[in-house]
Amino acid sequence: MDIIWLRDFEALVAQKNFSRAAEERNVSQPAFSRRIRALEDTVGVKLINRQTLPLSLTPAGEVFLSQARVMLRTFEETIERCQVIDAAGENVIRFATSQSLYMTHYKTHIAPLVEQGGLDIDLNSTSWAADQFVSALQQGYCDVILTYWHPSMDFLAPLEAAQCEYITLGRDDFIPVAKGGAEGPLFHMGKGQNKPVPLLSYGTASALRAVVDSLLRGQMDGPKILVMNRNVLAISVKAMILEGFGMGWLPRELCREELDEGRLMQIGDESFVEELEVRLYRSVENAKPTLSRLWNEIRAASG
Repeated sequence: MDIIWLRDFEALVAQKNFSRAAEERNVSQPAFSRRIRALEDTVGVKLINRQTLPLSLTPAGEVFLSQARVMLRTFEETIERCQVIDAAGENVIRFATSQSLYMTHYKTHIAPLVEQGGLDIDLNSTSWAADQFVSALQQGYCDVILTYWHPSMDFLAPLEAAQCEYITLGRDDFIPVAKGGAEGPLFHMGKGQNKPVPLLSYGTASALRAVVDSLLRGQMDGPKILVMNRNVLAISVKAMILEGFGMGWLPRELCREELDEGRLMQIGDESFVEELEVRLYRSVENAKPTLSRLWNEIRAASG
């Protein structure tokens, strides 16, 4: 799919007329029409209802429009980031991490060393699927990934086999929590409960999904669980737990403040708690001097 076709489609939606949209895109109308047709052929459905005046979108076209705008925005942001990195040269260290780790371990463990060393960091705090972090590191899109690690996280296995090394930055408990109140937690995890416990869990794109699944498999005679919602981001799971929609597992560091204030309460016994490692990975073939310096400083601080 050509990015030009997406811009053509966006122009046509705005103008609702082939001639005006072609003029805006500085192309002849026949050529413009062929490009819109090629876009529809690629997608495999009709996007434009040509029987209405002015032109309108088909239901599929409405869906495609929102996604086309996301693709265009992502493309533009990627170009901008590449240009910034290229202009900065080899001194920039490119980090990739999840929002939950950015808000906890990155800020407490790495940011101070970055500031002390006067290093340039390109930090991509993202909602990528778990395996995209691995691909980004392997393909050189980033220099370092900061991730949780647990034996159930198979997506990290390729890094063990590849030319990659890691530092264990710290550890965090993965704990079941529920909204707190004057009478205690809103939900409980006792054995033998007849009423299912509503669970706010993680989607398949989340690294933490595998840990929740592993915990539940180990609790065959535990409480009944009813999955109410799945989300990629631990921050979003926390927000829904705070609203009282159900219970869920969170890294302790991500909800420490809410636990201290009593807005969240840990539930269940220790059999429902798993330990997570917080790891930094890099390729040993990455010879960037600034990365080597920061890596050695982090290793020394973590030792």
